[in-house]
Amino acid sequence: MLSVEAVSKRYGGGNWVLREVDLTVEPGAVVAVVGGNGSGKSTLLRLMVGVSRPTAGAINGRPDVVGYVPERFPPNERLSAVAYLGHLGRIRGMTTIEAADRAEELLERLDLQGGFDAQVRTLSKGNAQKVALAQALLVPPGLLVLDEPWSGLDSDAHGVLATIIAEVAAAGGAVVFTDHRESVTRANATRIHRIHDGRIAEATPPGRAVVEVALTRSAEDTEDPGWDEVDGVLTAVTHQGQLFVRVDRDHSDALLTIALRHGWSVDSVTPEKAAP
Repeated sequence: MLSVEAVSKRYGGGNWVLREVDLTVEPGAVVAVVGGNGSGKSTLLRLMVGVSRPTAGAINGRPDVVGYVPERFPPNERLSAVAYLGHLGRIRGMTTIEAADRAEELLERLDLQGGFDAQVRTLSKGNAQKVALAQALLVPPGLLVLDEPWSGLDSDAHGVLATIIAEVAAAGGAVVFTDHRESVTRANATRIHRIHDGRIAEATPPGRAVVEVALTRSAEDTEDPGWDEVDGVLTAVTHQGQLFVRVDRDHSDALLTIALRHGWSVDSVTPEKAAP
C-alpha cells in the first residue's frame, strides 16, 4: 500500500505547493486527484512516482514497478516509437524480443497512427500520448500514475485507456490519475480527492448514473461532432459499424439532440447500473 504521510513540498524558498498531505492508495484502487490549475496535482504525482522528493514528510510502500505518464511527454525524441519502447523495455529487464513484442502489442491496442517506425517527435499530440501510455505499461505496474492521460486521445483510445485502467486495478495494481473533466473522473475512479490551497480533502465516492447510446451514421457523409468533447461523454467506441457512447445520464438528452442534429440514427438507449 502506497502511503503519503504529512508530505509538504516547495521549490527553493518559494511558497508551499503542498502542505501536510496524507493519502493512502491500496492495491486495486483507482484514485482521481482533482483541483484547479496550479493546485499541486502534478507535483503530488511526481512525488508519488519518486521523480521528485518531498521537502517534508515521507512516502512509503512504493511498489517495485511504477508506470508513469507525465503531463508533458518529451517532444524531441528522435527514435521511432517501437525503437523507443524497445529501449525502455530493455532498461526495465526485458529481452530485446520481449520488449519489441510488448511494444507492438500496446501500440496496436492503442491504435497508433503514423507508423510504428515514425520518429516520436513527428507524431501528433494524441499519438505521442499513446506512446507515453505504452511506455508506462511495458511491464505490468504495481502503481500506475497518469497525469491528464486522456489529453489528445481520439474517441476509441479514450475507451481503450479506461479499459486498461480497470485491468491494472483488477490485477492488483493501484492507479492514480488526474483529469480536468468531472465526467471522466467519475467514470473511472473508485474515489476522488480534491486539492485546494496545497491541501488534500477527504475522499468522495464517484457516484454516477450512466447511459449507453448506440448510434449509426444515416449516410456516409454524416457529420462527426467530436464525441469526446461533448459534455458528459465518458467513452465513444466504434464496433461493427455502430458507435457506442457512454454518457452521464444528466447529459444524455443533450447528447441525443446533438446526434439527431448531425444526422445520426439512434439505435438504442440503455441505462447502466449506477455505481455506488
